Amino acid sequence: MSLQDENKAVVGRWFTDFWGETCNLDVVDAVAAPDMLLRYSLHEPRNGHADIKAFMTDFRAAFPDLKFWGVADLIAEGDYVVGQWEGGGTHTGPAFSDFLAGSLPANSGRKMHFTGTTVLKLKDGKIVQEIGLDDGVACLTQLGLLRAA
Repeated sequence: MSLQDENKAVVGRWFTDFWGETCNLDVVDAVAAPDMLLRYSLHEPRNGHADIKAFMTDFRAAFPDLKFWGVADLIAEGDYVVGQWEGGGTHTGPAFSDFLAGSLPANSGRKMHFTGTTVLKLKDGKIVQEIGLDDGVACLTQLGLLRAA
């Protein structure tokens, strides 16, 4: 198996087990480097296993039906893998204050559905960076944190 195929397999597992319909936080220890950087435009950057697990625990508590899925084949070159995705969920849980643009009160009932593209960097079979560009305007507008023009 080529390096690119190995990296795509790691990222595929990450997308399924971390971002998919159910989250198995053990995948963080299995495929993320100890100092992994997770950065999306909607949230503060997260660093390291504990911070990344805490982020996902809080995100899924606030959005119990949260899930994301790939919408195109993964593209790999050298140490990088790129994926396109869509997803979202309904805020039926506790207050959520992780969005840079504002907070949601508990159980707002608001739904979000948006798309994005993610670039992941791997080293020695571990994810060292996940940098994503998401459609934050759509997400924040749906959640009522940004007014539609």
